[in-house]
Amino acid sequence: MATEHPSAGAAAASPEVRVTGGGDADGVPAAVPVKAGRLIVLLLALVPFSQIPLDAYSPALPQMVEALNANPTLIQNTVTAYMLGMSFALVPAGLLADAFGRRVVVLAGMVLLIAMSAACALAASAEWMLAFRFVQGLGGSVCLVVGYAIAADVFRGAKLTSVVGLLGAAWGLAPVLAPAVGGLLVDVMSWRMIFVLIGAMAAVVTVAVYFGLPETLAPARRTPVDLRKTLSVAGTALSNRSFVCYTLVFGAMASAQLVVGVVAPFLYQDGLGFSPAGYGIVAFLLGGANLAGELGCSYFAGRATPRRLGFAVFGVYMLGALALFLFGLAWGTEIVSLSLGCALVLAACGLLCPLMYGMTLGLFDRNLGLIGGMTTAACYFIVSGAMAVAAALPDHSPGPMGGLFVVLGIVAGGLLFAGLPRAASHQQATTP
Repeated sequence: MATEHPSAGAAAASPEVRVTGGGDADGVPAAVPVKAGRLIVLLLALVPFSQIPLDAYSPALPQMVEALNANPTLIQNTVTAYMLGMSFALVPAGLLADAFGRRVVVLAGMVLLIAMSAACALAASAEWMLAFRFVQGLGGSVCLVVGYAIAADVFRGAKLTSVVGLLGAAWGLAPVLAPAVGGLLVDVMSWRMIFVLIGAMAAVVTVAVYFGLPETLAPARRTPVDLRKTLSVAGTALSNRSFVCYTLVFGAMASAQLVVGVVAPFLYQDGLGFSPAGYGIVAFLLGGANLAGELGCSYFAGRATPRRLGFAVFGVYMLGALALFLFGLAWGTEIVSLSLGCALVLAACGLLCPLMYGMTLGLFDRNLGLIGGMTTAACYFIVSGAMAVAAALPDHSPGPMGGLFVVLGIVAGGLLFAGLPRAASHQQATTP
C-alpha cells in the first residue's frame, strides 16, 4: 500500500536518521540510529554501478568491432542489450526489495554484476557478449532502483530531491571518469581489462555494502509479492498525470544522455581521427557538463520551483539539440559545434533526470521499490528504443543524432508543460 507523504519530514533535516532494523522477537521494527552522511556515502558508491558498465567501454566500441569480427551495429547493440536487461529486471527488483528488504536484493544484484563482468571479459564472440551484457543489466538494475528506494525510505520532500541530485551526480560521474579510464586501458592493454576493472570495483563496493549498509525497510512496512496488489498500485500510479509525465520526461532525457555515449565515440574517432585515449579525454570533459547538471539539481532543488527550474533547463537542452542538428547538417562532423551541442544536451539532461526521478518518488510513501522500478523500467525501455534508432542512423555527422534529440525535446517540452506543478509544491498521490 502506497500513500502520500508530506513534502518534507523532520528526519530528513537531521544529521542522524533512524532507519529500521530487523525487528525484535515480537515483530516490532527496531529503530537503528544511522548517520545520514554515512548512508549517503554508501549510496553514492552503489548507484553508479548501474551506469559504469554502460560508459566504461564506450571508447572500445570500434576496437571490439575488429576483435570480435562483428559489424558496428551489433557491437553498439551490446549497450542496448545491457539496458534491456535493466528494463526487464527493474520492476521485479523493486518488488523483491519491497517484499524482502533492501540489503539482500542489493547484494544479490551486485554478485550477479560481478559474475557477468568476468564473463564479458572472456567473451569470444559478439553473440556471447550480447547475452552476457543482458544478464549483467539484470544485476545493474538493482543498484539503481533499490539505491534510490533506500534514499526515499529515509528522506522526503525537497531533501529527497536534493539527495537524489547528489546520487545523480555520482551516477553522472560514470560518463565523466569511466570513458577516460576505459580509453586508457584500450590504448595500453585491452578492452577486456575494462570488464575486469568493473568487476573488481564492484567487488569492493559489495564488501562495503555488506558491512556498512543498514536495512531501511521495516518488516512491518514490507509488501509481500501479490499480483493483485501490484496491479492495483501500478494502475493507480499510471492514472496519476504527474507520475506519467515525470516518468516520460525522465525517459526522454536519459535517452539523449545515453545516445551521446554510443554515437560520440564514432563521431570523434572515425570522423575526427581521435584515438581511444583522446576520446576518453573528450568524454571526461563532456561528462563534466553532465555532472554540473546533476550537482545543479541538488543545489537548486530547494531554491527554485520545479516548473521554473524545469523550463529553464529545457531551454538549454533545446539549444544543444538544435546546434547538433543544424550545424551537423550544414558542416558535418566539426569539433566545436559537436562538442558544444553535446555539452549543452548533457548538462540539461544531468539536471532534468534527477529532478524528474526525485519528484516521481516524492509522490508516494510506500511501495517505493515498485514505484521506482516502474519509473526506471519505463525509462530504460524508452532508452532502448532510442538507442536502437540511434544505432540505425547514419553516423557520418551529428545531424541525425541532433534530429533525434529535437524530437525527444519536443515530446519532453509538452510533458513538462502538462505535468509540472504551477505551485511551489507538486501534487501528492495516494495508491492502494
